[in-house]
Amino acid sequence: MKYIDFEYNINNDFDIDIWSKKATRAYTDLHAINREKMNGWLDIEKIIKNEDIEIIKNLANEVKENAEVLIVVGIGGSFLGAKAGIDFLSDYYNFDKKIEIIFVGNSLSEKYLMDTIKYVEDKNVYINVISKSGGTMEPAIAFRVFKNLLEKKYGDKAKERIIVTTTKGKGLLYEIAKKNNYRKLFIPENIGGRYSVLTTVGIFPIACAGFNVKKILEAAKEMQEDLLDLNFKKNIALQYAALRNYLYSTGKDIEVFSSFTPNMRYFLEWLKQLYGESECKQNMGIFPASLIFSTDLHSMGQLMQEGKRNIFETFVSINKENVENNLYLEEDKDDIDKLNYLINNNINEINKIAKNGTKKAHLEGQVPIIEIKIEKQDEKTLGAMFYFFQYSCAISGYILGVDPFNQPGVEKYKSEIKRLLEKK
Repeated sequence: MKYIDFEYNINNDFDIDIWSKKATRAYTDLHAINREKMNGWLDIEKIIKNEDIEIIKNLANEVKENAEVLIVVGIGGSFLGAKAGIDFLSDYYNFDKKIEIIFVGNSLSEKYLMDTIKYVEDKNVYINVISKSGGTMEPAIAFRVFKNLLEKKYGDKAKERIIVTTTKGKGLLYEIAKKNNYRKLFIPENIGGRYSVLTTVGIFPIACAGFNVKKILEAAKEMQEDLLDLNFKKNIALQYAALRNYLYSTGKDIEVFSSFTPNMRYFLEWLKQLYGESECKQNMGIFPASLIFSTDLHSMGQLMQEGKRNIFETFVSINKENVENNLYLEEDKDDIDKLNYLINNNINEINKIAKNGTKKAHLEGQVPIIEIKIEKQDEKTLGAMFYFFQYSCAISGYILGVDPFNQPGVEKYKSEIKRLLEKK
C-alpha cells in the first residue's frame, strides 16, 4: 500500500477466516449511514474544501509574517495531533528561525504557565485557541490567561491576533469569538477531538509551522481510497485492527508503540489518546503505551524482554529520517572505544540494525511484533499515517464491540473536578 508497509510476527495461530469476517462486519458498521455517528472524518473532501485550504494558508501566512510565536491553546485531540505532525516534520532545532509553535492548555501547572508568559512577553505573539465547545477547563483557563496577556500588550489590536477554532454557531467559545469579533475556523460537528487532526484543528497550526498542508490532505485522501478495499489481504488497516483484537483475545492487553526516531514521540502520544480513548470502555480494551528507542531500551528494556507476557509491540519505523547529509562513523587511530569495526557505516544504517536486533530479541522473549513501516518523513507520509491509524482504530473498536467515538469516562472526571472547584 502506498506510503505504508505492514508486517507482523506474532508467534501464534491467527485464523484469517475468522478475523477477516469480524473486520468486514466492523467495516460495515463504520460506514453505515447514521447522522448521530461521529465519523465525519471518513471523507477527506468534506472536511476541508479547496477554498478552505486557501483561507487557512492565507491566515497562516499572516501569522508567520507578524509573529515570532504562535500559542496554540488546546488539550487532547486539540493539541496532540498538531504537535505530533509538527514534530514529525521539523528539525530538532529551529535552524532557519521559523515561527515557534508553543502549546498550552494541556496542563494546569502554574510554573509552566508562568514560564511561558515570561518567555513570550517580549515577543510578537498570536493565539490559536481550539475547543469544540469552549467548556473544557484546562484550555479555558489558559486562554483567559494569554488573552489577558495579549490585551495588555496590544490593546484594542489584540483581537486581530486571536484565531478561534470551534464549532460553528454553538458553544461557549463560539459566543466569545462572536462577541469579541475574533476570526474563526470551524470544526465539523460530526468529528470528535481525537479524530480531528485532519480538520482545521491540526491543519492550521501545521500550516503556521511552514508545512504543505495540501500535500497532507492529498495523501490522506489517497489512503482513504485505498482503505475502501474490502479485500482483507490487501487492506492493512483491517489486518492491523484484526491482529490487535486477536492478540487481546489471547491475553495480550498492553500494546507498546515503539520507534527508533525521537521526533516520533508525540506521534506515539497521539496514538495513545486515539486508541485509549476510543477502545477502553465497558471494562474492556488494550492499554496503549509508548517507548522511544534506543533511550527506553536502557530503562524499560528489561520489562520488554522478561516482564509479564501480557504485551505486544507495534513498531512505527522510518526507513530514512528527514536528514540532508549522511553521517558516518570515522576512524580513530587509537580505537580505545573499540568502534573502528563500524567505520564508514552510516548512522542511519546502524540505527536500523539496532531496531532489527531489538525486534529479534523481543520476539524471542515471546513478545508478538507488528511493524508499520514508512519510507520517509514528509507531508504525504504524515497525512497517510494520520488517516490510516484513525481508520484502523475505528475498525478495531467495532471489532471489540464498543463505540469508538464516545468517551463517557472523560466526561466523568470533568464533572467531578468542576463539582469540587465549585464547592471550594
